Amino acid sequence: MSDKASVLVIEDELAILQGLVDLFVFHGYKVDSCMDGAQGLERALAGNYDCILLDVMLPSLDGFSVCNELRKHSREQPIIMLTAKSSEQDIINGLSLGADDYIAKPFSVRELVLRVECILRRTLKKDLDEELDISPLLKLKPKTLSGCLEGKNISFTRREMAILLYLKEACGQAVSRSTLLSEVWGYKKSADIDTRTVDIHMAKLRRKIEPDCKQPIHIITVRGEGYRLCSKESN
Repeated sequence: MSDKASVLVIEDELAILQGLVDLFVFHGYKVDSCMDGAQGLERALAGNYDCILLDVMLPSLDGFSVCNELRKHSREQPIIMLTAKSSEQDIINGLSLGADDYIAKPFSVRELVLRVECILRRTLKKDLDEELDISPLLKLKPKTLSGCLEGKNISFTRREMAILLYLKEACGQAVSRSTLLSEVWGYKKSADIDTRTVDIHMAKLRRKIEPDCKQPIHIITVRGEGYRLCSKESN
């Protein structure tokens, strides 16, 4: 990397913390670290990190609380949560609070580095300055991670906006969950990833952009195929 990206690791297990610091320093990152949730939140808010690796179980303030507080201040801050392998509820909670991704312990260090690299590449490069009309009711402003539904302002996370832009590029065609995991999340197509990750994000998006979540008009589920975005161009 010509300009070193910066990572903040918030992890209370010393061996894991030291291993992650060494790993990302080896790959050319600037790395800061701490072992306490409250201290991690303070550093995250005071610093300008390109990505935060956030453990769930932390002293003084757990990872969910840290993520929640960070999202109150910044929708753009990339956050990857580190969770216990068997704790599905941890994963759901983290994504619901706005984490960009999660990785289960024990994890492959190569996979973790690839996921961080993927998030850093997934800065919204296209259509940033353009306001996009999805329908007469819904407008998107990718540059500010915001939008407008029937005159009401909406805030999006980086991941949510990336999903919407990818669906829009499909021009009304259904996009499978595995394709979204590959193209938006950056997972290998051969990876055994639970597709509920996609469904959780879609449920969150529908709560934001649908006038009635029970009868969606923007994000449509196509049984056996995935999701499609109904925009004025595809109608």
